[in-house]
Amino acid sequence: MEINNIKESGFCGGIMEKAIEFHGHECPGLAIGFKAALAAREYLGCKQSGDEEIVCISENDACGIDGIQVVLSCTMGKGNLLLRMTGKSVYHFFNRENGKSIRIYVKSKPFQMDREGYKKYLLESDFEEIFEITDTKLRTS
Repeated sequence: MEINNIKESGFCGGIMEKAIEFHGHECPGLAIGFKAALAAREYLGCKQSGDEEIVCISENDACGIDGIQVVLSCTMGKGNLLLRMTGKSVYHFFNRENGKSIRIYVKSKPFQMDREGYKKYLLESDFEEIFEITDTKLRTS
């Protein structure tokens, strides 16, 4: 299922509503985490993490991790949402079932836009337009 653009999928709209409810409000930060988690689903070939199949290492503790928790079910309580505080807009995702891992870096805004415009841009743009996504090799030992 192609879920790159939120306009193309009813699934995304329903999950985004859950993310907004969980987070408490809509904002660009939540949209970043939401889209990063959707990108991870596509690139890693996964769905939600019922147990600990998908691991996210976030380099920040900003709004985006709430979107990741809702879309991928990575949580600190399960031990598959880890914080490595560098303050960067970077997320690492690892699929324990197939060994695939990626690094997602949030690119700078391409031009000036207000908060609402930026959120819309994030939700409606292709992954490659808003993120730099690279394959990585995470050490598991």
